[in-house]
Amino acid sequence: MDSSVKKNVTITDIAAHANVSKSTVSRVLNDTTPVNEDKRAAVLAAMKEMNFEPNIFARGLASGQSYTIGVVTQNLGSPFYDSIAQGVIAGLAKTAYSPLFADAQWQPEVGKAAVKTLIGRMVDGLIIVGTCPTPDDLEELNQNIPMLLVGTQVKQWPDRCMFIDNEQAAFEATQHLIELGHKKISHITGVPTHEDSIGRVKGYRRALKEANIDVDEDLIYEGNFDGESGVAGVETLLKRKKSFTAIFAANDATAFGARLALYRQGIRVPEDVSIVGFDDQTEAALVTPPLTTIQQPGDEIGIAAAETLLKIINKQEPEIQKLTAKLVVRDSTCPPSSGV
Repeated sequence: MDSSVKKNVTITDIAAHANVSKSTVSRVLNDTTPVNEDKRAAVLAAMKEMNFEPNIFARGLASGQSYTIGVVTQNLGSPFYDSIAQGVIAGLAKTAYSPLFADAQWQPEVGKAAVKTLIGRMVDGLIIVGTCPTPDDLEELNQNIPMLLVGTQVKQWPDRCMFIDNEQAAFEATQHLIELGHKKISHITGVPTHEDSIGRVKGYRRALKEANIDVDEDLIYEGNFDGESGVAGVETLLKRKKSFTAIFAANDATAFGARLALYRQGIRVPEDVSIVGFDDQTEAALVTPPLTTIQQPGDEIGIAAAETLLKIINKQEPEIQKLTAKLVVRDSTCPPSSGV
């Protein structure tokens, strides 16, 4: 069929070819209500035979929907947040919806502007990853657009939050080092004001406290979730002449930077200093030595977020999945020797 015919095919033509009503074709296109499988198959076969492609824009005008989902992420290019983004894409792949991404750059005001931009694009719903709008902003958003918060916990919105317990995960990471016999454990944090970082610091402190190990504030270095802060953290600790046998890094990128800084000083991992990361990005299993870390299933989180938000949009009762992180023990940790 030539292009001129393709452009003129309508749902009336499809209905006649499939021997069904126009309303049946419409239901198949919009996927809003169940359709008899034989009739659905007939409609899809007619669409394929007649080379018909639905006009999403026109469908959106008719239904008042844009068939786009706005996604505000924290840092495009970060392996963990990118894995969530890929999960969202996968979760929407077999639906009529497409994602539209904006980056908050770990800054609340930038995130707020990103939300406004996406709403201005008439998205049908919002997935906000890793950043927490103010209670007033949440109230306004929840009244005006279907919304899901991912990677953050807001007590007032338990049915709109999907998150892991960062404090508990960090507790388990630190506890792993303590169980190996480490007492002089450094923590290189993430962005100090970021909710994930705050939870991880709390978990680190709680593990030391429950093991009756005093928290040495000089062993805590404020980083920002990147490799450079891992390098700077180790260099600062060495300049302080602080003795330590292990490092709990706020994420894998920070752990990689710490590993590099130790290597430059001839300090062995794990023989001299053990390292634990957080996220379990792909490279964690490939570095030397393979990194012990906390695994967050970013792609699964993204898929679950997409599926949950679509239920909210379709006014179905969402079942918020409980997300769990787990410790993956590899070769970067062992019992302490003399340390540094």
